[in-house]
Amino acid sequence: MQFQPPEWHDRLTSTNTVLCDRFLQDNSLPDGFILAAHHQTSGRGRLGRSWKTLDSKNLTFSFLLKSINNFHQITALPMAVAISVASALEYHGLNVQTKWPNDLLIKKRKICGILAERPHPSSIVVGVGVNINMTIKEANSIDQPATSFFIETGRKLSVQSFLEQLLPILGNWIQKWRIDGFSALHGAWLDRCFNLGQQIEIGDGSHRKIGILTGFGSAGQLKLLEDNGQQVEIWAGDLRI
Repeated sequence: MQFQPPEWHDRLTSTNTVLCDRFLQDNSLPDGFILAAHHQTSGRGRLGRSWKTLDSKNLTFSFLLKSINNFHQITALPMAVAISVASALEYHGLNVQTKWPNDLLIKKRKICGILAERPHPSSIVVGVGVNINMTIKEANSIDQPATSFFIETGRKLSVQSFLEQLLPILGNWIQKWRIDGFSALHGAWLDRCFNLGQQIEIGDGSHRKIGILTGFGSAGQLKLLEDNGQQVEIWAGDLRI
């Protein structure tokens, strides 16, 4: 698929919130519309977490997908985005691993997070945050282990240029997801999957399960082998290593 040229803003509350609101007010926004911000004041991640974005330190953008007809494959959409960002970072020599369903890690530290929301029955807004120029001091102020392109390489990188590099890769993987769902992503995801074959803890709120991550189903759902020998499928949740 082809993305529209990014609409950049110096400052926004949250690219996802603003894009969802704009689409609800004007559903003529085109498929592939991109909203990006140099600074987010109220960035959001999954489960209500905040995503810190200082001026030009991190890449934060959201894009719109319209006319979605494979919502049974929605679990795999953030996985397609994660593979795309991983590929772009790997071009710069980084060893990136995926963490189901929507994170990227380097040495067990988070470098990218993804949030998908559905503002309309047939449309999805996907927000992406990539730590680009964040310093060690800034990373240490976050409530979970984090890293950045700068921390890992010692080099600064323009967030605009990284987005330009990312978009063709992202368009390719999104198109594969639209046509074939998770089956098109399976190999690329497994090649990078950090916790495959390991014991994990996963849940939503107070309901948690512990077991071995054995693989993924046809739509990207996680397969967990519990201690009692039962294999269960999990479609959403917060994974702890």
